Amino acid sequence: MYTKEDVLAKAREFHVKFLRLQFTDIFGVLKNIAVTVEDLEKALAGEMIFDSSVVEGQVRNRERDIVLKPDPTTFVIFPWRPREGAVARLICDVNNPDGTPYPGCPRNVLKQVLAETAGMGLTVRVGSEAEFYLFHTDEKGNPTTDTHDRAGFCDLTPVDLGENARRDMVLTLEEMGFEIGSSHHELGPGQHEIVLKHDHALATADKVITFKFVVRTIAQRHGLYASFMPKPIWGMPGSALHWHISLFRNGTNALYHPERPQGLSQEAMSFIAGILNHARANTAITNPIVNSYKRLVPSDLAPAYVAWSEHNRNSVIRVPAHRGQETRVEVRNPDPTCNPYLALAVMIKSGLEGIVQGSTPPAPVTDNIFQMDDGRREALQVACLPRHLHEALQELAGDHLVRSTLGEYIYQRFSEAKEEEWERYQNTVHPWELREYLSTF
Repeated sequence: MYTKEDVLAKAREFHVKFLRLQFTDIFGVLKNIAVTVEDLEKALAGEMIFDSSVVEGQVRNRERDIVLKPDPTTFVIFPWRPREGAVARLICDVNNPDGTPYPGCPRNVLKQVLAETAGMGLTVRVGSEAEFYLFHTDEKGNPTTDTHDRAGFCDLTPVDLGENARRDMVLTLEEMGFEIGSSHHELGPGQHEIVLKHDHALATADKVITFKFVVRTIAQRHGLYASFMPKPIWGMPGSALHWHISLFRNGTNALYHPERPQGLSQEAMSFIAGILNHARANTAITNPIVNSYKRLVPSDLAPAYVAWSEHNRNSVIRVPAHRGQETRVEVRNPDPTCNPYLALAVMIKSGLEGIVQGSTPPAPVTDNIFQMDDGRREALQVACLPRHLHEALQELAGDHLVRSTLGEYIYQRFSEAKEEEWERYQNTVHPWELREYLSTF
């Protein structure tokens, strides 16, 4: 937990020359500006003024001044850079010049929700499972969809050709202060998963942003391209970003109650209900690109159904078997293209609303939801997540809680950009259409 003084001292001790001031735009894309160590004190004082268009994800004819306010606790030195003239980073909040939070800053959105959580006497801890593919690049260095191996779930060398790259990723992340739960080859050829252990929600969101940057950097050093696209290959498993959320009160897991059914407290049940109540609207944030919905096609494994279970992989929420201090709610539908600050903010806020209202979820679904007929799903109160981005945006537009959590500023810019993305997709003639129709019509 570094202070400003600690950061200045560490920068001198480790011969840091360049500082990357990092932040995300509204869509979760990592950005940065670089300063030299001579300007570090100025940066830490919040005197670095920049252009608001970099946060909004598009350049407009009018811009606002923004201030990058580094969080000293996020200071870390990049292990793969030279030790002399080292490169470090600080993750920044984005403020207005008067010091108030900029309404387009995703990190501030999450901090506001966590402040509300703290006001309820609760602390949120979150872990994550992040999946990605490793692809070869072509002779120009562009990514292909040619996977680097043909291994499957939990295979090892010599079948798993990504083991060395994955090991280097884990070692690099650990050197940067991450606690790694596990790593393994996933179901798809060239697909991998790395598990990040639980931490405070804001720290976990920072880690997920950093994780994607590090994984891509290390993959590149192995001559590979790491893709977090949800469904890069038709017929192969999609890549998820599962969130494991726990609530604590006075150091005790508030989701656990040994004398209640499934060992889950009333707060746990209400938290689950709140997330399910807003799952369809939240999908626009947790699954924010056109390709996201190619992964969420209903099947035996895709988490496409608004339900919860201790076992089913095709429900939005699964409650793992651990109880006691490790009791947690796993939200399975998000994918790695989401902005982790906004995704966590809307999921946590939804759960908090469930707690405040004392909501009760439907009964857990133990059978395979995909194999049920529509009548059976309706009887169990099981809805399906939106089938495409446009439907998700319509759900978001009608959900006051989720919109107010984002703030109207972010909501308007996010929805405008995503509607344009949907229109570009709709207006494009895709290879499937040519294969399907050209020779017939």
